[in-house]
Amino acid sequence: MNNNKIVSVYIFISIIASIFILRLAYFQLFTDKYLLNAFNTSIKKQVIRPLRGYIYDRNEKLIVTNSSTYELSVTPNLITEKFDTIKFCALLEITKADFIDRLIKVRKFSPIMPSPFIRFIIKEKAANIQEKLYNFPEFELNKMTQRDYLVNGSGNLLGYIGEVGKSLIDKNSNYASGDFIGITGVEKSYENVLKGIKGIKYFKVNINGKEIGLYNNGEEDVKVKSGTDITITIDSELQNYAEELIKNKRGGIVAIEPETGEILTLVSSPVINPQLFVGINRRKNISNLLLDSINRPLFDRSILAQYPPGSPFKLLTALASFQMGTSDTLTTNICHHGYLNGRKKIGCHCNLYYRPITIKQAIQNSCNSYFLNTYKRILKKDSTNIEKNIDQWNEIMTSFGLGRFLNNDLASGSKGLIPNSAYYNKRIGEKKWNSSRIIANGMGQGEILMTPIQLALVASAIANRGFFYIPHIIKKIGKSASKIESKFNKKHFVKVDKKHFEPIVEGMSSVIIKGTGAGIKSPLFSQAGKTGTAQNPQGQDHSIFIMFAPVEKPKIAIAVFIENGHYGATWAAPIASLIAEKYLLKEVKRKYLEDRMKNGSLNYEYKNQWYRHLKAIGKFEELVSIPDSIKRDSILKIKNKLKVDSINKLNLTQKNLSVKNNKKNSQN
Repeated sequence: MNNNKIVSVYIFISIIASIFILRLAYFQLFTDKYLLNAFNTSIKKQVIRPLRGYIYDRNEKLIVTNSSTYELSVTPNLITEKFDTIKFCALLEITKADFIDRLIKVRKFSPIMPSPFIRFIIKEKAANIQEKLYNFPEFELNKMTQRDYLVNGSGNLLGYIGEVGKSLIDKNSNYASGDFIGITGVEKSYENVLKGIKGIKYFKVNINGKEIGLYNNGEEDVKVKSGTDITITIDSELQNYAEELIKNKRGGIVAIEPETGEILTLVSSPVINPQLFVGINRRKNISNLLLDSINRPLFDRSILAQYPPGSPFKLLTALASFQMGTSDTLTTNICHHGYLNGRKKIGCHCNLYYRPITIKQAIQNSCNSYFLNTYKRILKKDSTNIEKNIDQWNEIMTSFGLGRFLNNDLASGSKGLIPNSAYYNKRIGEKKWNSSRIIANGMGQGEILMTPIQLALVASAIANRGFFYIPHIIKKIGKSASKIESKFNKKHFVKVDKKHFEPIVEGMSSVIIKGTGAGIKSPLFSQAGKTGTAQNPQGQDHSIFIMFAPVEKPKIAIAVFIENGHYGATWAAPIASLIAEKYLLKEVKRKYLEDRMKNGSLNYEYKNQWYRHLKAIGKFEELVSIPDSIKRDSILKIKNKLKVDSINKLNLTQKNLSVKNNKKNSQN
C-alpha cells in the first residue's frame, strides 16, 4: 500500500513537471512574449512618439503646430565604471555635477529603460553630438517635436504641455517617462484628441549595441498615429485685438456668439506669450510666471476670477422681480439720493431724484435705489417666509448658469456664488438674518460673485430673450463637427418668461443712447449694454460692462472686467464696444477711442497698491531713494523675504476676486 502511494506521488510530480516543460517550450518556440520583454542586447525597442494634433481658429487659421528638436536618452544601468564621464561632459558642454544630477533623476524613473537625459537640443548641436556618440553606446539621440505657437498671446487660453510625472505613469499605462501631456488650457481639455498613439519599432542588435536589422521583418512593430487636428471657436484676429486693448490692465474679456454659444474671445490679462512654454528655458519661464504673485499671469481671470458683478446684476434683479410678480414695467420708484437701509444710507448718483423712475430709466441711469427696493420686494413676497423668497430668487439666478460650474469644455472654471437660505442659515444663523442684512445683493454686491464668462453668458441669455447655449471652445474635431458633444447644441431656457426681456433690452439700449454708456455710442451699429462699478475695499473700484450687438439680431455678446478701472464707462465699456465693432464691421472707425484704450495703463494703480501694502507691513522705507531701474529687483527681493501669510496678503488686488461680503455703494 505504501509503495502504491509513493508511485502515485511520483506520477503526480512527473505530470506537473511535464506541464511546466511543455509550457516553457511553447513560450520559447512559438511566441515572442518573453523575448520582447527581456532587456538584453539582442532586441532593441524604439518608441516613436506621435506628432501632436494642430490647432486652428474658427477661420481655419493655423495657430498651434509642431517644430523639430532633438532628445538625448540614456539607459542608466548600462553606465559602468569604465564610462568616460569627462569626455562625455565635454561633448555636451555640461559639468560633471550636472551629469551626476541628471543621471540620478533618470535612474529614479527606471534604471533599465531608456529615459530622457537632455531635451530640446537644437539641430546644429545635435549633429555635433551624433558624430561622436558612437563612443557612448549607453546614450541615444532621437528626433522629437515640440509645440510651436504662431501667436504672441492667448497663453492661458491655449495652455501648454509638460512632461508627465511618475504618479501619472503609475496610474496610466498609456504614458511613459519622456511623454508630454496637456497641462492647462485647450492642450489639457483636448489632450485625448491631440496626443495621438505611440508607435514601436523592434530592431536586432549585435553585442556592441549596433542595429543589424528589423526584428521579425517588422511584423511586431506598432504603427504610430498622429494626433487629431482640432478647430476651436476663437477668432484669433479678434482675440489679438482684445489683448491689445487690455494691455497694461488686469482683468478678463469674454465674447460669445449668442446663437451658438461659441466663444469668440477668451482673454486674461496680463497676457502670456505661449512661446514661453516651449524650448530649453520653458521650466524656468513657467517657474517665473508662477512666482509672480503680484500679477499672477497664470491665473486665468476670464474663467477663474470671481468678482462682485456690480450693476450689470441689476438686470437680473429686475427679471427675477418680473417673474416672481413683485414688480412690472409700470412699477416706479422715487430716489432720494440713495436707499435708506436702517441707519445707513446706500448712495445713488442716478440724477433722477424726487420723481417717479421707470424700469427703463433705472437701467439707463443705473439707479441703486430702484433696484434695492426691487430686491426688497422680492425678499418680502411672502412676508412670513424670507427663506422661501430667496430660494425662489436663487432658482431663477442659477438657471442663468450662475453659482455653479458651466459643464463646458474649458480646462478649469469657478462656480461663483449665488446665496440661498441654507447659505445664510449656516453663515449667519437661522432666524438671524433679514432683508436689510443682505440687501446689497440686489445691486450685484453683498455675497454675489461671478466670473467674466458667467457675465458674458448673462449677456448672451438676454440677447436671446431667454435662452443660452453652454459656452464652448471646440468647433470641429478633425474635419467634422459631428464629433462635438451634443450638449453644446442644446438650448437652455432660463426660468424667466420671454415677455419679460424686452423691457430690459430697451433699458440696455437706452444706456448707450443717453445713459451711463453714451460715450461709446456709434452710428455704425446698434448696441445694448450695462455699465458697472463694483466697490473694492483694497483699492480703486472695478470697471465692468456687458453688452450685445446688434440689438435687433445679436451676433456677439461681451463681458469686460477691468480690475481697479473705476467707472464702467471709463475702460470696460469702450473696450467691449471696440471689440464688437471689430467683429461686426471687420475694421474700427473710432480710432480716437481705440488709441485711448491701447495706450491707457493702470500700472500706476497696481504699483500704488503694492506700495500701500509695503507700508502696511513696514517694508516701504526699503524702497525709498532706489532708482527705478533697479526698483523691480528690490521689490522681488523684499517679496521673497515675506512669510507665506504675508505673501498672501500681498495679493490685495487678487484677494477681491473671492470677496464675499461687500455692501458699499456701487457707482457707474
